[in-house]
Amino acid sequence: MPEITQEKLDELKAFIADCSQKEYPDSYLIAVLHKVQGLFGYLPREVMDQVADMMQIPTAHIWGVATFYHYFNLKPIGKHTISVCLGTACYVKGAAEILDAIKRELGIQVGQTTEDMMFTLQEARCLGACGIAPVIMIDDKIYGELDAKKVVAVINQYRKGAQVA
Repeated sequence: MPEITQEKLDELKAFIADCSQKEYPDSYLIAVLHKVQGLFGYLPREVMDQVADMMQIPTAHIWGVATFYHYFNLKPIGKHTISVCLGTACYVKGAAEILDAIKRELGIQVGQTTEDMMFTLQEARCLGACGIAPVIMIDDKIYGELDAKKVVAVINQYRKGAQVA
């Protein structure tokens, strides 16, 4: 799990101080939340409490914004995020089986992270790669024309520390 260090908190404070020089400092809340997630990998509650104090914004408002936007993670995520496309083309070509194979291989459900913090599994409505369906995306790399065996091989390459071409 990412550590909350004084160095990261100081960097966050400097970023917020810079934002406070703007005409509407509270309009930079989303940018501040992106900064927090960039520093810590997710939005830790104790850091959000400090953001509320520093920006003089109610904690409830900050959590309202953080929970509204799908981009923000409220709990730690794995080193690699696996997104399984469940769009029409992928679904018709076996995306459900791909998702089941990943769940079995990793021992987690959608929205969960493996105990070793290596993988987080999520669903996607469409990854825009219908021509090579079914597809998954790991971090920012698309893998297509998959079946259960191929997807396990891709995951194992990440476990070994080598991304597949």
